[in-house]
Amino acid sequence: MTKQIDLNCDMGEGMDNDALLMPLISSANIACGYHAGDDSIMRATVALAKQSGVSIGAHPGFADKENFGRTEMQLSEKELYQLIWDQLALMQRITQEASVAMHHVKPHGALYNMAARDATMARVICQAAKDFDAALIFYGLSGSYLISEAQALGLSTVSEVFADRTYQDNGSLTPRSQPNAMIHDQASSLAQVLQMIQEQNVTAVSGKIVSLSAETICIHGDGPHAVSFAQQINQALTSADINIQSPKVSPKK
Repeated sequence: MTKQIDLNCDMGEGMDNDALLMPLISSANIACGYHAGDDSIMRATVALAKQSGVSIGAHPGFADKENFGRTEMQLSEKELYQLIWDQLALMQRITQEASVAMHHVKPHGALYNMAARDATMARVICQAAKDFDAALIFYGLSGSYLISEAQALGLSTVSEVFADRTYQDNGSLTPRSQPNAMIHDQASSLAQVLQMIQEQNVTAVSGKIVSLSAETICIHGDGPHAVSFAQQINQALTSADINIQSPKVSPKK
């Protein structure tokens, strides 16, 4: 049986390589103007995704452009719910203008990382997504509260792993504040990607083999070699007879 994997990339964040990356991926997480982007960038990015047949997702983050949404913020449950709802509404307005469907939602940056380890935050985010549109697929860190809370609410989920990030023994990502958080060597990153897809595990920084579910691979579009890296991953997957395809799942009844 041929394996398949989704390749997702965070888009519409003000980088100049979105048009080059788009044909290499299957899902785009488009910033909703809070941590990055604006209406015109959202429109342009949605148009690029439509042109390439790439699934369009909302990428809501904290309202903190100064820190690119990577600084932790403490919000009430009501404020958090509204933060997600408002960004989904912005994305839906633009996808409807373009006559395309919104396919998924994936939180951004500090919001994603906090909710991955905080069940209450994860549940509020997932509840907002479900209330907005129960057909949205929820992308979250493999093995985290983002996945378990979404599933508990009956949302379809896609477990995300990272091509260029290192892992801890508990399956969490190494914090960006640590020097070994990122994988800069492309050969090592490609090897990790293939291991995660083919073996459904990853080698943590300690050397421990950690099981995980790899259903979508995140490629970061903000690195200096993002396009060449995406090309290499795309080619490596094709060579390994792994289909690159956006997930098509329907919500559980």
